[in-house]
Amino acid sequence: MYGDQATVRTILTESGDTWAVVGLSSNQARAAYGVADVLQRFGKRIVPVHPKAETVHGEQGYASLADIPFPVDVVDVFVNSELAGRVADEAVEIGAKAVWFQLGVVDEAAYERTRGAGLEMVMDKCPAIEIPRLG
Repeated sequence: MYGDQATVRTILTESGDTWAVVGLSSNQARAAYGVADVLQRFGKRIVPVHPKAETVHGEQGYASLADIPFPVDVVDVFVNSELAGRVADEAVEIGAKAVWFQLGVVDEAAYERTRGAGLEMVMDKCPAIEIPRLG
């Protein structure tokens, strides 16, 4: 319901190649680390966004979306559902084209606000699972 295949395809193939990954740190045990690696292997530029602003997978990290000094196409959200709505609002504020809430991250009100602002959005899916399916 919150991520039909047409929207998934649009975000992965047409929304742009610069992906801010919110919640990405150098912790290799976290899902964000592996997903960011897959995104890179499929040609996406990942931008780590985490309070520690660590460099991950060779890319400079930033403490917040607002700190990124260049345009971001897609905001991939690896924070819990209670915090995800604010991240979606920040994605709108910085002019992103799309927002992707990871598996288990659901905020229906944020989905409605984000779509209402004209952005593409997917919830409760993983781009690392979806991108290889595009074949």
